[in-house]
Amino acid sequence: MTSKQKEYRGVYSIPVTPFEEDGSLDRDSLRRCVSFCIEAGAHGIVMPVNASEGPRLTDAERDEVTSIGIRTVDGAVPFIGGVSGISLHHCVERAKVASDAGVDGVMAMPPNGMSGEQEMMDFYGALAEAADVPVWIQNNKPPAGPTIPTGALIKIVNEIPGADYLKEESLIPGHVISAVLEACGDICKGIMGGMGGRYLLDEYRRGGCGTMPAGHITEAHVAVWDALERGGTDDKGRQVVTDEARDLFDQILPALNFESLFGATVYKQAFWRRGIIKTPTVRSPGRRAFDKRDGEELDKILDRLKPLLSAS
Repeated sequence: MTSKQKEYRGVYSIPVTPFEEDGSLDRDSLRRCVSFCIEAGAHGIVMPVNASEGPRLTDAERDEVTSIGIRTVDGAVPFIGGVSGISLHHCVERAKVASDAGVDGVMAMPPNGMSGEQEMMDFYGALAEAADVPVWIQNNKPPAGPTIPTGALIKIVNEIPGADYLKEESLIPGHVISAVLEACGDICKGIMGGMGGRYLLDEYRRGGCGTMPAGHITEAHVAVWDALERGGTDDKGRQVVTDEARDLFDQILPALNFESLFGATVYKQAFWRRGIIKTPTVRSPGRRAFDKRDGEELDKILDRLKPLLSAS
């Protein structure tokens, strides 16, 4: 296996997949969305995944979205392609296509219904063999995907060359991060959190190398990350969470709490309100009710975040 040997660290933003009002792909808005995340300071781009409505796209659309993303990024930052699917064979096919398209890494959850340590070992072994780039293990929770037992995670990282990175967003992510890093050491090349960055501070002090949130407030996430990185490490080599980072995180927390209610619906509402995409259309299933009062609350949240939002 070869890779571009890039350091995966920082805020890896997830652009949404914009649609026209009829639900078809809005390619121009997609390019603007990806460009926005880069201009806002993202250290990497991840797409198409759950926050991109990846499961709602056809394979042909996923290929096009990935291709547009790669061309728009144009090597400015690492690009991680989402290759989750409905079966091992589907994910392997997606990994081969993404790798051939030029992604810097691929990321996948085990398909729903998959269970058992050996089945998950076989899954990530097949992905690592199929992809000519690093494989990110995405550990999530139902209904998005099955949770990988921590013991199985450790075995996958330690025993499968190429499956060296983890996006951890299960029910107690901090504990999993600590357990994996303690058991795997330098074999684990990096762990990033998910869930919109809601637990970034705890993940960071446990050794996390970044976060993968939806990109609608990328600048704010980057501001928190930069403040974290200014903290350095303590005398035991542990990453320090600065008071500056805590203060900035407190400013974005209302946005993170609000988005947890709506998922892709609010990501698109925010991108739309910020003038980056043409419509906030969300595909079904996954579309959530968003009424006038929700819009008023989101406008207030974005207004209060203005000092941290400078890219649009």
